[in-house]
Amino acid sequence: MNQIPVSRSRLRPTVLLLGFGFLYLPMLLLIIYSFNSSRLVTVWAGWSTRWYGELWQDQMMMQAVGLSLTIAFFAASTAVVLGTVAGFVLTRMGRFRGESGFAFLITAPLVMPEVITGLSLLLLFVAMGDWLGWPQQRGMGTIWIAHVTFCTAYVAVVVSSRLRELDRSVEEAAMDLGARPLKVFFVITLPIIAPAIVAGWLLAFTLSLDDLVIASFVSGPNATTLPMVVFSSVRLGVSPKINALATVIILIVSLVTFIGWWLMARAERRRGQEAAAGRGSGT
Repeated sequence: MNQIPVSRSRLRPTVLLLGFGFLYLPMLLLIIYSFNSSRLVTVWAGWSTRWYGELWQDQMMMQAVGLSLTIAFFAASTAVVLGTVAGFVLTRMGRFRGESGFAFLITAPLVMPEVITGLSLLLLFVAMGDWLGWPQQRGMGTIWIAHVTFCTAYVAVVVSSRLRELDRSVEEAAMDLGARPLKVFFVITLPIIAPAIVAGWLLAFTLSLDDLVIASFVSGPNATTLPMVVFSSVRLGVSPKINALATVIILIVSLVTFIGWWLMARAERRRGQEAAAGRGSGT
């Protein structure tokens, strides 16, 4: 048997540790400095939670958080519906006239620079305002539409890749037994691709919450998202409140990720137990 050299066996965990350190050490330092009592983020002056209190009292920051979460939720939900339909059309409808153009339009936002996308949407909203009278001013609605346009592309790619891997014999067997295509989709296809849909929703939610460039083009004076507030405040100097806000976001994301992993692991164990019980009853 071939044995792995000692140098290679030691190199792998070393590279892994360096990679994780490069990714997560800055986050750890950010969390630590969020409890710094000094106003200067690079000067440690003792432990304190004052910046969390000031963050809670910052009305502009809290309004930006609420607006960003609201837009991200509705943008991700809309993108999931449109992206799932688009992925289903690309993988289940077969060849049709204009298929290449449709696929290009779906994937174009993935490679289009955000500056070009934001500028084109700004010109679109201005032209619609002049011709149709809507929108009279840019705000939450225009940001939501803009985020849906590029989030749908990401959801469509995730869902379509899962649909291509799906064994169609299960769907065909259900239709042979008399089930209509719509019932097959909701009863069989949708539960199977549910993890991909959830992953697409989370990806779209994150992209919408993180967007700065496109939102800067299509937002108005009464709609300021969280990335816009953070960027404007950082240009004047990093405030420890930003560290506190980032720590809260990291905590929430970690908690949601852990809950999702626990639910998926429990569902996997349940499926394994049901499969084992089915094999046992079959014998």
